[in-house]
Amino acid sequence: MNAEYDLIIIGAGPSGIFTAYETKLNAPNTRVLMIEKGYAIENRRCPKRLTGKCANCNPCNITTGFSGSGSFSDGKLTINDHGEVGGELAQYIGLDQYRKILRYTDDLYVKFGTDQHLYGTEDEEALEDIRRKAFQANLKLIDSRVRHMGTDKAPEIYLHFQKELERMGVEMWFNTVVSDLIIENDTQNNKVATGVILQDGQRVKGKKIVAGIGREGSDWLNLMCKKYGIATRVGQIDIGCRVETDAAITAHIDSLLYEAKLVYYTKTFEDKVRTFCWNPRGEVTEEKYEGKLAVVNGHSYKSESLKTANTNFALLVSKHFTEPFNTPIEYGRYIAELGNMLSGYKVLVQRYGDLKRGRRTTTDRLRKNNIQPTLKDAVAGDLSLVLPYRLLLDVMEMLEALNHIMPGLAGDGTLLYGVEVKFYSNQLVVDKNFQTNINNLYALGDGAGLTRGLMQASMNGVCMGRILTGAW
Repeated sequence: MNAEYDLIIIGAGPSGIFTAYETKLNAPNTRVLMIEKGYAIENRRCPKRLTGKCANCNPCNITTGFSGSGSFSDGKLTINDHGEVGGELAQYIGLDQYRKILRYTDDLYVKFGTDQHLYGTEDEEALEDIRRKAFQANLKLIDSRVRHMGTDKAPEIYLHFQKELERMGVEMWFNTVVSDLIIENDTQNNKVATGVILQDGQRVKGKKIVAGIGREGSDWLNLMCKKYGIATRVGQIDIGCRVETDAAITAHIDSLLYEAKLVYYTKTFEDKVRTFCWNPRGEVTEEKYEGKLAVVNGHSYKSESLKTANTNFALLVSKHFTEPFNTPIEYGRYIAELGNMLSGYKVLVQRYGDLKRGRRTTTDRLRKNNIQPTLKDAVAGDLSLVLPYRLLLDVMEMLEALNHIMPGLAGDGTLLYGVEVKFYSNQLVVDKNFQTNINNLYALGDGAGLTRGLMQASMNGVCMGRILTGAW
């Protein structure tokens, strides 16, 4: 049995990192323990980057470890003053406070080594032209700026964060799995979180417990919610495809915005579809969940030598379900498993021209295609056998709308990869201090369904640290 900690943070992703940092900054004597099932940043290695073949690491080195998926993603920090991008944090803290925390968090990233260049601040005339064309195609271009770390540079930046937490006295246990929470009843018979149980059975006591488990841990968090009656509401599920095209087609947007945040309501169903995780001259990648389930993602690099001839981004259909449905994660996993079933647990790829013609893409058709896939072991196939008709039509209508501002994007050679799924928990019900209905148990970030990206997850951690130390 360890001595009791003042604060136990489950997960070393952005929300957990910034919770620990802000807590120690404002209350240096606070005893903080961070528990992470993946590795320290310097020990995170993805074998596929050297061998071209997934080694099925468990846990996956792409999605777990210090900084979570943030370190091995393309590392984009989206700065939007209106809270429209990356989550719902502004609804909890108010827009004025949101903007202050946004500036503070952005400054911290720059302090720890993020590139100071901010996309979306230059050539207003060219930006206005993109806005006008988007409007004409019934697309909404959300005003935002982007600071890009890069898949190759993000680990260096987060290493600075890790070393700073070590210097501040944050205790970090890596390669350590939290299997359960310790929930007890107080004298008024209220449920109170008092610690965690590790996979080896060790019990660790804590006065405050913060769950910042990210999307990768959403299954575990759902299990805890069911076991202990932690209040939730049915959350959003994002499902779609990743688009890959020649970088020349997107070059005018890439150079101005780096990432265009575009939203479209489809003609047929009026479903919301959005662009996500835009990677100029990047590569399409594979992520593994639960050690097996293959889903698609994308990365981009700072170093010129690592750039490719293609640009990729996701088209995600956002669905909010009503009662009696309450299992969005299972729904997303079911669709992803259909794709894995057809591909031998690989990512599927299909030419847009083949999809429109109602035929599968074959290896031979893919070999002759003008745009060659950057995910070399993707399996040629047919996404219409995987995605439900409504979701597939949503993606196709969005692609045709985008073709008005990026002519050639809806060409036959454009590649669609599937399935891309963003796993969020059923959204946890938390108060203004991010506390659940279990006393002293707090939930943050993507895994809790509060945020959807690096910046807002990091900001959520800043808020949590200040709340816990009375610095709010």
